Amino acid sequence: MKTPNQASALKFITCGSVDDGKSTLIGRLLVDTKAVLQDHLAGVQRSGETDLALLTDGLSAEREQGITIDVAYRYFNTEARKFIIGDAPGHEQYTRNMVTAASSADAAVVLVDAIKLDWANPDLQLLPQTRRHSLLVNLLRVPSIVFAINKLDAVADATVAYKNIAGALNKFAQEAGIQVTAMVPVSALKGWNVVESQPEWCGYTGPSLLSILEDLPVTPAETDVAFSFPVQWVEKFHDSGVTTQGRRVFWGRVATGSIEPGQTIKVFPSGQTAVVSQVLSATRQPQNKAAGHSAGIVLDREVDVSRGDWLLAAEGSPEGQRQLNTTVAWMDDEPLVAGRLYWALHGHRWVKVKVQRVVHRLNVNTLAEEEATELAPNAIGHVTLALQEPLVTLPFAQSRILGALVLVDTASHKTSGAVLVH
Repeated sequence: MKTPNQASALKFITCGSVDDGKSTLIGRLLVDTKAVLQDHLAGVQRSGETDLALLTDGLSAEREQGITIDVAYRYFNTEARKFIIGDAPGHEQYTRNMVTAASSADAAVVLVDAIKLDWANPDLQLLPQTRRHSLLVNLLRVPSIVFAINKLDAVADATVAYKNIAGALNKFAQEAGIQVTAMVPVSALKGWNVVESQPEWCGYTGPSLLSILEDLPVTPAETDVAFSFPVQWVEKFHDSGVTTQGRRVFWGRVATGSIEPGQTIKVFPSGQTAVVSQVLSATRQPQNKAAGHSAGIVLDREVDVSRGDWLLAAEGSPEGQRQLNTTVAWMDDEPLVAGRLYWALHGHRWVKVKVQRVVHRLNVNTLAEEEATELAPNAIGHVTLALQEPLVTLPFAQSRILGALVLVDTASHKTSGAVLVH
């Protein structure tokens, strides 16, 4: 019988440095769980052998260069559970794609390539991109982080290599405040410890990677926070004629808390209050809704509500803020400097934002906070933002939804940064 954790599909990403075997690992999971058809396998042959990485590298540029550029999503299931995998690129210049995938993931499998490290040295140094991706998934509050040490079949002493690399990872995780869910030695190429366990290999006696993934929890809905609801679409009464009161329906997804008829809400930013008269499901059936579920909300009286506004609990909701202290993962090709203007997207609300100050930059190698006047592409740092209009936010540590926003370049409309509110 499935546990509540296993009843929902697990959305996880693979990340780590370049050529650590992320695409090969996913290919191995797909092949060994019989999720790939024979004709698809026949199409990913190179020199008479199956190239597992090609099962996820779908862009022609990826196949030509042998690298992953964009996030590729694949689906498979076992008898225990359904899975959605995001294969995130390892190149530093595509960090923005990895951040996008991690922001909605339930778990992250960080691959570490044993043959790139000085594995015989107990004080070995991890690759910068391994550290960067680990810091990012931790920063983005991905609930479960699993380290998979790959290519141990290609080293002279797999047991020593696993012990030393695991020690370095544990030391780094402790220094960075990263809670490690599991650590497992694997060979993506040979399939060892991926789907089936390889007994006693590397001195490891734990479960296979797939067994670990089957037991991981999904991201819990934020039901312990006061109700909040970003309005995505306003359906006017003449669009459908369904509501008996002839009032408008406000559609969107409940971000935090829960909603039911009789609750008093306030509209942000106008501050008007009203009472909820109906909560509708996607099929327009009356149904109470909790965080993570889409809903249509009908109020007891007409109030001015537009796309981008928020419906909030009348009591216990955060107040609007015009200045935010944040951590920014910078993804633009142009550096982030004080004085620049950007659009910020929070829920479905757009406001203009000015970069007031770059407080410091995080050194991913030493974890030190260094003085900085700008953030280079793919850097992470502490930044103070001034908003043209207030936003209702909570610290990201408290709410993944209310505590996150995206910065967008006003001229090119490119996504420039992922912002986490302190």
